[in-house]
Amino acid sequence: MGSRPGFPTPFDVRKLLVVLAVLAAVFGPVLATLWVSTPDVSDAQARVLRDTRAHGVALLGADAVPDLLAKAVVATEDERFYSHHGIDTIGLARAALYDSANLCLCQGGSTITEQLVKELYLHGSDRGYDKVVDMVLALKLERLLDKSQIMADYLSDIPTGLNRYGVTAAACVYFQAPLAGLTLGQYALLAGVTQAPSIYDPTLNPEAARNRRAQVLAGMVSENFITPAQAEAAGREPVLASGPGC
Repeated sequence: MGSRPGFPTPFDVRKLLVVLAVLAAVFGPVLATLWVSTPDVSDAQARVLRDTRAHGVALLGADAVPDLLAKAVVATEDERFYSHHGIDTIGLARAALYDSANLCLCQGGSTITEQLVKELYLHGSDRGYDKVVDMVLALKLERLLDKSQIMADYLSDIPTGLNRYGVTAAACVYFQAPLAGLTLGQYALLAGVTQAPSIYDPTLNPEAARNRRAQVLAGMVSENFITPAQAEAAGREPVLASGPGC
């Protein structure tokens, strides 16, 4: 009997386990050494505050990220965010398999936590040796902050356009509304634009933003965060809106 469509075959599972074993053998000793040699992350919150102040945006509290926005970001960027401890070993192994098969560095396998510490401690770099350091710092940060604070820190200062940072500022520009008062379609657009603001900024390329929003909504349906009917309705919303003001 063959495997059900959409489910990994036993061969795929074996390949994934082999990759995980290789990653553990290669990176295990290195990670142990780096745990001691890399800086502790007890100043992470101070660094986020410094960066948000420098960009003139608000630092979101742990309870200030709307649930639908968090779900849109998780479905789009890090589907195991709430279950991993900073490193998504499954995603990392899959990215390694894909890159090996396609002879490229196409998929990074970075978690939201890794993306946050990359900006805070590594000047935005996660290539080569910095990638390993990034992983160690992500593990450290997850021992210090809970998931809701990590999500809030990540969304507070993430680039959302040319010289624009944070989802709060983006909500004001795109929808003229406070972050807490947006629609499902607007949250999906925010989650999509953060991955490539120069491409998906709806003020510059509304059609690309619309298509990206559709991908985010499809991901949310796949993760059972919303229903297909909700996604269809959200997909009919305009990409830009004139709200009550921020």
